[in-house]
Amino acid sequence: MAEEVIVAGWMDYDPKDRDRMLEHLVVLGHLTRQEEPGCLDYAMTADPGSEQRIRVYERWASEQALDEHFTTQHIKDFRAAVAGLTRVGVSLRAYTVASSRAMR
Repeated sequence: MAEEVIVAGWMDYDPKDRDRMLEHLVVLGHLTRQEEPGCLDYAMTADPGSEQRIRVYERWASEQALDEHFTTQHIKDFRAAVAGLTRVGVSLRAYTVASSRAMR
């Protein structure tokens, strides 16, 4: 079985652009979860402590599923739609999950 991959971190946008980016991310998240069986979770949310930060959390069934995500039409459409928005910072990391356990 392939090891799961988690992508986590943040992206900062010019405050005038953050809400527009979030609107596009809602559409992207819906399409990603609906159309990509390798996507186990996909959430981009506004950070309540910052007017520019978006928190990122993605969970993928495998590295291959994540790689395939970047070739989809909805990613291409998303990138074209947000090309004019100003990102001012980013910190994203991909983590390979060796094991996991349920929390109580």
